[in-house]
Amino acid sequence: MTKKRILITNDDGIHAPGIKHLWNSLKNDYEVTVVAPHQEQSGVGVSVTIRHPLQLNRLHWNGIQAYSVTGTPADCVKLALNVILDERPHLIVSGINRGTNSGRNVLYSGTCGGVIEGTMRDIPGIAFSLSDYQDPKFESIERFIPPFLEFVFNKPLPPQTFLNVNFPSVIEGAPKGFKFARQGKEYWGESLDARNHPTEGHTYYWIGARKVQFEENEESDVSWLNKGYVAAVPVNVGDLTENNHLRTHKDLFEKHFECLNF
Repeated sequence: MTKKRILITNDDGIHAPGIKHLWNSLKNDYEVTVVAPHQEQSGVGVSVTIRHPLQLNRLHWNGIQAYSVTGTPADCVKLALNVILDERPHLIVSGINRGTNSGRNVLYSGTCGGVIEGTMRDIPGIAFSLSDYQDPKFESIERFIPPFLEFVFNKPLPPQTFLNVNFPSVIEGAPKGFKFARQGKEYWGESLDARNHPTEGHTYYWIGARKVQFEENEESDVSWLNKGYVAAVPVNVGDLTENNHLRTHKDLFEKHFECLNF
């Protein structure tokens, strides 16, 4: 039987440990191609590079097709689909990210940005993240990766949808369980550190990170992660319209501008 084609990317960079553990978990059962940023691109979301050219380099990496791109995860997917691959992948898999991408961090996440680029082209995706940031034990979750792909292939995601999977911080043996969840509200807010340039004299800023927390729905990924469960959220990026507001305010909006007589 022909193996399904998998494109792997990430935002921690081609040399990050997480992507190698992700590849290791899938290499035997799928036809895998790795295309990832040449250096860390955390927090870039689904941004693309338009101000300078991109370089694509083929690497001798674990005996498979692997490429580094001097750009973002979304850039990597664009080049993979238009330059590298002869056939579309059946699935785009991103990660394993160092640190959580639960809650509204999907909007910042380059890990999610890579798979979002695919979903806009009707290629489903899965983004994997491990909550531990300082000392992530990626090897401890390798064996849990393949069942997610099996589920998605057996129960296909809706159009323009990806699965956002987050593992809790500490997994000893096995997690408490696996929950199909809704996206939470938590996100990484700013913690600004103002400094003075020693020779130029102007002020500059480091944007640090702090969690902005909310009262969460009990079925949210944030809530389940805090309880030690793996949380998977189907995230749809197809229709970004707030349909209720559109429906109830459409006539009022259009009449408002009709009265202005431009």
